[in-house]
This record gives sequence, structure tokens and C-alpha cells, in this order.
Amino acid sequence: MTIPAPAGLSGRDLTLGYGGDPVLAGVGVRLPAGRVTVLIGPNGSGKSTLLRGLSRLLPLRTGEVEVGDAPLRALSPRQLARRLAVLTQGRPAMSGLTVREVAELGRHPHRGRWRRADPAGAAAVDRALELTGLTHLAAQDVGALSGGQLQRAWLASCLAQDTAVLLLDEPTTYLDLRHQVELLDLLRDLAEVHGVTVGVVLHDLNQAAAIADRVVLLREGRVVAEGTPAEVFDAALLSEVYEIGVDVIVDPTTAVPTVLPRPRRRRERHTTDKEANECAAAS
Repeated sequence: MTIPAPAGLSGRDLTLGYGGDPVLAGVGVRLPAGRVTVLIGPNGSGKSTLLRGLSRLLPLRTGEVEVGDAPLRALSPRQLARRLAVLTQGRPAMSGLTVREVAELGRHPHRGRWRRADPAGAAAVDRALELTGLTHLAAQDVGALSGGQLQRAWLASCLAQDTAVLLLDEPTTYLDLRHQVELLDLLRDLAEVHGVTVGVVLHDLNQAAAIADRVVLLREGRVVAEGTPAEVFDAALLSEVYEIGVDVIVDPTTAVPTVLPRPRRRRERHTTDKEANECAAAS
């Protein structure tokens, strides 16, 4: 992969919404260059909204987002697409295109007008298909793919884009266990080996703990904690934010925390005298 020079992504004083009251107000966040940052929090906490704001898919009401030292508002769509790729939820099936053609969509910002030559394009697409395990399906119509295969095809498009920053919203959706693990390993590899800045929304806290260099915990449109998994994965804090009791166990070898929800006690069922007599009569 040919990745541009490492660049972090940061936002300050961000206010975002879809009309009416904002979902997030006055939020700041930082995604360090060449690291994996995971956004976590309960449903409705603003994770996906924040990711959309950071990628300019959702206009800012207030605040500023910068990639490297460049404000996003100052970049043309093509300039932005050369620096930042985003995998959103609910990508279309695009029936009629092959898997390779979907991956090739990621090369659009590198072609310029009139689809000029893209010398690095074929190799970038080949590499993206290899990384996502789709080489053998390159000629397959995407309309015939499973949900998980389609998700990987769109991820291949993002990887073929060759950007310094990659943002993903719930990328493990529709993937079976094997492909979830492979995808998470790929994100770590992109950061550690290629210096890509990765920002990802995840619901699974243990997946977040396993891959994150940095975690941002949101609740009701506010950042309530940020830092390493060891710093953020506090049992009392997570219990309060998720409104369910959890325990956190730290692996002594890897120092990776594991979150275990505490099972709620079953309510004791008190048998009435009438129910007891009916049971006795039936036996």
C-alpha cells in the first residue's frame, strides 16, 4: 500500500445534529496519527454522529475539524478523498457491478478529470481485495453477495483509496466471527505497519479493548472519558454509563481488559397455596 504521510485527525468545539436540538454540543476529540481510536458508548450516545462530523458527511453547526494541519472546510472533495476514507453503515448493494469494480471506486480521487490514467490503481485494488479476502470473488456481481461479503467489498474500496485516515462505523456488522477477527487484525496492521490513522465505532467493548490504542467513551452527546483501554475501562464508570453492572478483568500478560456483564438475579417466584394444591392434584 502507498499511504500518504501520517496525519492525525482532530475536532474541537463540535456541535452536530440532524435538525432541532443538537446530538452533540461543544465536543472535542483527537485521533492520533498512526493509532487506532475506538468510539464507544450506549445507543444514542452520538458515536456515529461524531464520526459523520469528523468525515464531513454531516455539516458542523460549530467547531473545526483538521486532518494533519489542514482544516477540512478548506479542502475540496477530491483533496479530502485523498486524505480520508470512510466506511459508513448501510452502503448500497450496487447490483450490476463486480466486486473489483466496487473496489475500483476508491481510486476515483486519484484519477482526476476524464478518468485519466492511474498508474498505481491496479496494484492498489489488487492489494485491497487481498487484504479483505475477496480476490477469489473479484468477478462476482455484488448483488449476489452476502451481507458480510458486501461489507468487505466496500471496505476494499476504502483501502484502495490509499488515505492517511480511515474512519469506520460498526465495520463488523454482518460479519461472522472469523471475518470479525480478521477485520480487527487488519485495522491493527494498518495502524502499526502502514501508519494509517484509524477511527472506528464499535458496540462490542471487548473488541474495542483488544484493538484500541485510545478509547473515547460517549454518553448522551458528551465525551465522559478518553484514554487507553486500561484508563477508560473502569467497572464503576462503565456500569454507570451503560446502566448495568459490569466487572472488568485485566489480563496479567497482555494488560488487555475484558468486560463481563453481571447477570441479573432471577426474581424468586412465590408459589401460592392454590398453585401448590393444583400441582399436587396433577401429580
